[in-house]
Amino acid sequence: MDTRQERLSRLDSALLDKRQICSSEGVLCAFPSALKSPFMIDGVGLIICRQGNFTFILNQKTFSAKAGDTLFLPKDSLFQVLQASDNVEVYIFIYQTDPIRDFMGNSVVSMHLYSHLATEPCYVWNTGEEEEVLKYLSLLDSTLKIEENPFNRYEQKLLLLALTHRLCSVYTRKLIAEKTSVSHKHDIFIRLVQLIEQYYTKERGVDFYADKLCLSPKYLSALSKSICGYTVQELVFKSIIRKSISLLKNTQKNVQEISDFFNFPNASYFGTFFKKQIGMSPQQYRRM
Repeated sequence: MDTRQERLSRLDSALLDKRQICSSEGVLCAFPSALKSPFMIDGVGLIICRQGNFTFILNQKTFSAKAGDTLFLPKDSLFQVLQASDNVEVYIFIYQTDPIRDFMGNSVVSMHLYSHLATEPCYVWNTGEEEEVLKYLSLLDSTLKIEENPFNRYEQKLLLLALTHRLCSVYTRKLIAEKTSVSHKHDIFIRLVQLIEQYYTKERGVDFYADKLCLSPKYLSALSKSICGYTVQELVFKSIIRKSISLLKNTQKNVQEISDFFNFPNASYFGTFFKKQIGMSPQQYRRM
């Protein structure tokens, strides 16, 4: 049986190698070195705190988690552990979602829920379903120990799809439990997110989206801030950054072409915008 130190070292290597699945394969009493410095989450992440507590930075905001909490890390977010208690015990699981998009397809339910899970800055809460989620993680861990073959890869994808839907289900139940009294506001927020996904490459101002929703810019910004913690413009910026990262990672488009795609005045303007959001230039991110 692997020791915790061996699993910690294996997780650290998997994170640095940007593997499709990066798992602690059980509880660890420390965080891997890769997560103690600013680390770009190349997928969706789960950290279940079984004991103790820790503080961290996610997309330039500071949060904390304690025993019984589950931390949800959205795709393409910048994460860093700041401090952990001496008795901390955590289960870490980070996986890439691109390989399962062909399974998810464009169904309204799956893509709609996933898009909302990804728009949140982060979730830290006691879901009451940690043990159920751990069952999925245990099954996925077992596939990592099997010699890779087409059947194993397909099984992993199906299990990742099931896990993703489970997380969306957990999210939805929490949303219903906490937002019942403001369901109308949430409906507006859903429509806002849909509009942003449709127009973010061209429209960045709150006035445009407020006009589409027949609301005042001030009210829409306050509504967005109250639901997800971000203003309308910040949500648009997040969409631009997510797509920019995808273009930098998966295409040969140069910075000027990416700048043109988002209708920035010039490549320099886009580069300044990207660095302000991510902390490094587009060229530096592509090299990384």
